[in-house]
Amino acid sequence: MSLDISEETRDTTRTGQVMPDRIADDAHALRIAKQLAEAFAPDAALRDRERRLPWAELDAFVASGLWGITVPRDFGGAGVSSGTLAEVTATISAADGSLGQIPQNHYYALEVLRVGGSSEQQRFFYDRVLAGERFGNALAETGHKDFKRRTRLARTAAGWHIDGRKFYCTGALYAHWIPTLVITEEKGRDITWLAFVPRDADGVEVIDDWDGFGQRVTGSGSVQFNHVRVEPEWVVPFQASFERPTTIGPLAQIIHAAIDLGQARGAFQAALQFVREHSRPWIDAKIAHAADDPLTIAQFGDLAVRLRAAQALLRRAARFVDAAQAGPTERSVAQASVAVAEARALTTTVSLDAGSRLFELAGTSATLDGLGLDRFWRNARTHTLHDPVRWKYHAVGNYYLNDTLPPRHGAL
Repeated sequence: MSLDISEETRDTTRTGQVMPDRIADDAHALRIAKQLAEAFAPDAALRDRERRLPWAELDAFVASGLWGITVPRDFGGAGVSSGTLAEVTATISAADGSLGQIPQNHYYALEVLRVGGSSEQQRFFYDRVLAGERFGNALAETGHKDFKRRTRLARTAAGWHIDGRKFYCTGALYAHWIPTLVITEEKGRDITWLAFVPRDADGVEVIDDWDGFGQRVTGSGSVQFNHVRVEPEWVVPFQASFERPTTIGPLAQIIHAAIDLGQARGAFQAALQFVREHSRPWIDAKIAHAADDPLTIAQFGDLAVRLRAAQALLRRAARFVDAAQAGPTERSVAQASVAVAEARALTTTVSLDAGSRLFELAGTSATLDGLGLDRFWRNARTHTLHDPVRWKYHAVGNYYLNDTLPPRHGAL
C-alpha cells in the first residue's frame, strides 16, 4: 500500500470525503490495521519533525473501513469487540502515535450515540460514518482551575445556537462533524449534552494552535463557536448517560490504554532494530556486536515481559468492557472501569519506559535529531498526561480495599 502526500494534503481546511470499504468482522479489521500500519510507519518521523498534517494517511485510514468498525451490526457496521478496537488502535499507534490517537474521540462519540442517542440519531450518524465522515471533538476547556464547562447551548424560538471556546480538540481539524460538549440551564442547574456540529457550519472556527512537543499532528488545537446554529436532532443526551451505568467511560479509557501500548511497541521495535544494526558494544563487554551484550539482552527481556503484561491486562480489560456493554449494571460497569484502570496503569508505565530505554540501550548515536527516535518518548509523555495515572491506582486500590465503585464520568 502506497500513500502520496501532496501539497494539497497539507491544507488545514481539507475535509474531503472518501467512500470506505466495509469491514466484515474482527479478523478482517485486524488484518487491515496491520496493512495500514506498514504503510504509515516509514514517514512517521518525517510527519512528526515537519508537523506535516496527515491528510492522505487519514483518507487511507477512513477508506479502509476501520473508522466504522464500532458501528453496530444492526446498523450496517462490523460491531467489533472492544479487544479488536484496542488492538487496531495499538497497531496503528505503534506505527504513528498521532494517527492512532486521532480517531479516539470518533469512537467515543459513537459510543455516546450507542448509549444515549435515539434510534433516529443513531441511524443518521452511523450512516454518515459508514459513508466516510469523521468525528472530531470539542470537549475540554482551559483557562479556569475548575472543570466546569462554559460553552453553552441556547434554545430559543429563533433556533438553537452554541457559543464558547474549546481546546485539546483532537481530530477537529480533520473532522466533518465536531461533537461538542455543551451546557443548558434547566431549573437552576446545568445539564450537559453532546452536540454534533458540522465542521463547516457558520460561526465555527477551527484553530490549528496545538504546539505540544508530542502527538504533534493530532490536530488537538482550539475550536471557537460564535452563535453556531445546530438542529435539535443533532443534540444527544450526555449527562444522563452517566447518571446510570454505561460503558462510555471504560470504552474511552481502553482506547487511551491501547494508544500507550502501541507507543511502547513502536519504541521497543525501534530499539531492537537500532541495537542490531547500529549500536556499538560497550568496551567492557568484550564482544563484537551490541546485540550480544548480556546486560543489554537482559534489559530487552525485562522490557518484553512488561510489554506482554500490559498487553494481557488490556485484553483482559476488553473482555470486561464487552461484558458490561452486553449487560450494564452498577457492578459490571465498575468492574470494567477497574480492569481498564489496571491496564492504563501499566500501559502508561511501559510506554514511558520503552521510550526512555530505547536510548539507554541504543546509545548516544540514537539521539541524533534526524532519526526522530525521540518521538516515541515525547508522544508517550504527552499522551499519558491525558489523565493522571496516580488516580488509576487510587481507583483500583479503593475498589479492592473498600469495595468503592469508581466514579462514572468520561475520564475513567
